[in-house]
Amino acid sequence: MRAGDDAFPGIIGFGETVLPHLERAIIAGHDVILLGERGQGKTRLIRTLTGLLDEWTPAVTGCEINDHPYVPVCARCQRLATEQGDELPISWRPRGDRYGEKLATPDTSVGDLIGDIDPVKVAEGRTLGDPETIHFGLLPRTNRGIFCLNELPDLAERIQVSLLNVLEERDIGVRGYALRLPLDLVLVASANPEDYTNRGRIITPLKDRFGAEIRTHYPLSLEAELALIDQESRLAWPGGDPGATLPVHLMQVMARFTRLVRASPAVDSRSGVSARFAIAAAEAVAASAVRRGAISGEDEPVARVCDLAAVLSTLRGKVEFEVSEEGREQEVLEHLLRRATADTFRAALGSTDLTGVLARFEDGGLVETADLMPATELLRRIGEVSGLAKIMERLQMAGTESPGQAAAALEFALEGLYLMRRLSKDAVDGGAIYRT
Repeated sequence: MRAGDDAFPGIIGFGETVLPHLERAIIAGHDVILLGERGQGKTRLIRTLTGLLDEWTPAVTGCEINDHPYVPVCARCQRLATEQGDELPISWRPRGDRYGEKLATPDTSVGDLIGDIDPVKVAEGRTLGDPETIHFGLLPRTNRGIFCLNELPDLAERIQVSLLNVLEERDIGVRGYALRLPLDLVLVASANPEDYTNRGRIITPLKDRFGAEIRTHYPLSLEAELALIDQESRLAWPGGDPGATLPVHLMQVMARFTRLVRASPAVDSRSGVSARFAIAAAEAVAASAVRRGAISGEDEPVARVCDLAAVLSTLRGKVEFEVSEEGREQEVLEHLLRRATADTFRAALGSTDLTGVLARFEDGGLVETADLMPATELLRRIGEVSGLAKIMERLQMAGTESPGQAAAALEFALEGLYLMRRLSKDAVDGGAIYRT
């Protein structure tokens, strides 16, 4: 913090809301529960915490719980330290190895989290009273690190009880052993608010032992939504390149579309609309352009408006609708996509002179587009348009002269004029026909 470095790289939109609370919790040494709807980046945020650990740390070689060589706590390391003294073998562990994670499924057992008797060690000749017969669970194995427990309410209540000592007394007990094993770790859990009543609940004593409960949220601004889409979609593409250009105005349409879906009364607000919705939309639109390029022979495909509608059917399954909207899911999404496109058109081209585009339709002309129509063919059908350079400049395409960019700009202008009721449109399979 003193150096001004970004302690949570890749986290967007939480700088003034979530991160200050998390920083205070870490400084206070608290265990944390992140509470928020699906797709708000809770797990991503937790995984960035490893960057706060020392880059390397010493541990006794072969120790299951990563004992510190100066203060070993398990029976094996204490015995080795007594026998070997300064010759005790040491290994250096990177910070990435000091992070553990478990999805709290209903079948998770105490043995998975805390530990159990290892029958193999017993079969090797050790007695049941020997502490070295214990097979440690995930929590002790993350000793001197950070452990993440995702979807905590899904964990059976009787299993949640096993975490009480870990959070308060910082020790564990395994079976009937007289074992007190102090742990040095930070436990961070995630949960969805709806889980408290639907799939399960966090028992009251466990909630009380978490030092901080922090609420997360979806991006609060359009700019944060755009930055998130751009960052996460590029992470999914090999080398950060989808093989097609995704214009800024289409990114803005998808960001606005996602925000409208979240705010729609037709959508179950308790479930939320994940950030993955917008990310998947960006990836699918780019993939549609790549598909067109492969089929039509375009060398540099650019996504266009015709690629947007094609992905609605694949996105529908990522949204939970209200019961009253059953059967109207596609219709609702299409309406919201039109609103998002219209809003983007007003923001980008609302004050731009588009008489050059409208002149194409003065004598009853029409323009047909299709999702598999190459850019050069679309430009041929539209013809020369005066003011194209100004349109491309307003759409942040200035300096680009590729047919794909020009076609994307003109098709967006045609769609916007239709939504402003200055043109009419007939939908055809995979495309549209624009006319006056």
